[in-house]
This record gives sequence, C-alpha cells and structure tokens, in this order.
Amino acid sequence: MWMFSWISNIVFSCLRPLRHYARMNSDDEQESSSIGNTLLWRRDLQKHSCGEFSFAVCQANGEIEDYSQVEIGSNVLFVGIYDGHGGPDASRFIRNRIFQHIIRIARQNRTLCEGTLREAISATEEDFLTVVSRSYTLDASMAQVGSCCLLGLIWRGILYIANLGDSRAIIGCAGRCNTIVAEQLTRDHNASLEEIRQELRTLHPNDPDIVVMNRGAWRVKGIIQVTRSIGDAYLKRPPFSLDPTFPQLLSEPLTEPVLSADPSLFSRILQPNDKFLIFASDGLWEHLSNQQAAEIVHRYPQNGIARRLVKTALKSAARRAGMEYSELQNIAKGNRRVFHDDITVIVIFLRQEADVNVPELSIRGFVDAAGPSSFRTLEDLMA
Repeated sequence: MWMFSWISNIVFSCLRPLRHYARMNSDDEQESSSIGNTLLWRRDLQKHSCGEFSFAVCQANGEIEDYSQVEIGSNVLFVGIYDGHGGPDASRFIRNRIFQHIIRIARQNRTLCEGTLREAISATEEDFLTVVSRSYTLDASMAQVGSCCLLGLIWRGILYIANLGDSRAIIGCAGRCNTIVAEQLTRDHNASLEEIRQELRTLHPNDPDIVVMNRGAWRVKGIIQVTRSIGDAYLKRPPFSLDPTFPQLLSEPLTEPVLSADPSLFSRILQPNDKFLIFASDGLWEHLSNQQAAEIVHRYPQNGIARRLVKTALKSAARRAGMEYSELQNIAKGNRRVFHDDITVIVIFLRQEADVNVPELSIRGFVDAAGPSSFRTLEDLMA
C-alpha cells in the first residue's frame, strides 16, 4: 500500500506540468475565439542589443488611448509608454514626435543621458500646446486632452528613465536562493498618494482646493488624479481654463498652472544581478503589485511574458467584477473600460554583453508594422 502511494505521488508530480500547459493551451484556444483576442496585440519575444524584450497591449477604451514604442539601435534601446486621457490625441502625438526630438537633441549634444529625455519631453510639450492653441477656436476639447509619459533609455550599460504621471518602471534583481527582488524606479505622480498631495499644497499654499476628494478619489481641483502630464492645457494655461463647453468646469479661472510637465528623472549603472525591467501603464499596476509582476516574469518562460502579465491583470479585473475571465473576454471595447483600463506592458530582459548585429528596428505598440529605427542616423554617436 505504501509502495502504491509512493508511485502515485511520482506519477502525479510528472503529470502536473502537463496539466498546467494543457490549461494554458485551453485558455489560448478560448481567447482565439473571443472578442478579447481582437483587443490584444503582442510581440512575444524579440532581440535587442543587450537581451530580449516582450511587448503586449490590451485595448479597453472605444478608441485606444495607450500609445507606445520600442526603438532598437546598435548598443542602444529606447522604450516609451504614453497613457492618454480625455482622448488619444496627446498620447498619439507624443508617440509620433518625442523620439524625433531625442534624436535631434542627441545629435546636438553628441550624447544620450537624462538631460536628453528632459529636453525631449519639454520640446514635445511645447509642440502639443502649440497645436492646442492653433486648433482651440475650432475644437476647444483639445485643451482637455493629455497623457502620461514614461521613457526609458539604455546606452553603454546605463539606464536612464524619465516619467510624468503614473505609468511605472520596475527592475527585477536577483536575490538569494533563486529569488527575485522588485525595485520601483519611477515616482507615481498621482494625487492618491499623501506625499503628492502634500507636494501640491506646498506648491499652492493659497489654494485650499488644489486637491479635492471627488468620485471616491483625490483629484487636482477635483478633476484629475495625475499631477504631471503632457497636454491638459486647461489646467496649465489660464486662457483655456473656463471654456463653457467643458463638462467639468473649474469654479474660478486659473491664475497659475496646477499641473506640471517637469519629469522625474532616474539613472542607474546596470549590474549583473539586474535581470529585467518592466515598463507598464497604470492599467497593469491597478491589478498587480511590483513584486507580483516581478515574480511572474521570474517564474515563467520569457516568450510571451508581457502577454502573461496583461492576462493576469485581466483575470484580476474579472474577479473584482464577480465574473469569469471568459465573460470579460467577450465584452467589447468601450464597454470593457468599466472593468479595466488600456494596458501596455514592455518587459526587457538584460544581459551584459552587447550584440551589435541586432537589426535596428522601430516597433509601435498595437500596430502590426515595424520599420527601421531613426537610431541608424546616430551611428557616429553610437560607436
């Protein structure tokens, strides 16, 4: 009897992984026949000059507001995630413009660094506000459109990050006994955090309504949760602040900006125990902690890992709504926004030795097209 039990345990242990992969395949088959599959875009695994990356985007809004890109060069990598609000205009504009500014500024200064990202954000902000000014008389709603902005740049073994808003980057570092330790690299600019509310009160000591609880959350002027962005002209430039067509009116005209486009900056010399980076819009972080996301990347195969993170977030959204995952998958875009936000995830695996033979490539999230990256114009700088 003891021998039979021992053999049964061995057989069960051998079959467990097979059952696990069978469940995975069953989920994939289910997704392939659902609406949800048409809302999910991914690049499961692709090389960059210092490793591989996995990229996935899931749409929830009627028109996607998350725009993103990966730019691969010789010994250089750029990632950008732009989480729009009030419409897709600002996030799409950033995706189309900011990397051009990075290339221009790098040429001028003959280097890539934190300052490159800061200048590119400032130039993109000015460009977008100029568009708003020119179109305002015909379309005042452009003054309400804005976007978070998360940028990452790896060059010559150094990671540079700039962010506005509450998209987030974390790094997974090897710990003891094959464990992984998640470290947050960015600061969330969101009024839900006490430190951010205090920062706003310090910056605006004469405005008792600079942060107001509205619809169950702390918001700048009772309107918006993020405190730094590109766009949102009506909260930065007084002439745009009281248009009567806006659905959420300020109680009085602005006398000074209440939002900022000044990014938080970060740099780090990458070390051998730095294993991977996760860049994601807040659609992911609403459902997963930093450590939970890092554990998933650490435990599962690299191929398709960004898609796995998105799927884990979607399952969490379904549980919160008291429904099965398959039910959520069958909800169309637009209606899906009730349950979760657009989600963008880019996982970057790191290794020390660079591969200069990786093709230079530009990949835009949620777009089934790729082409040569503008990094090719910086060959003298990259050498």
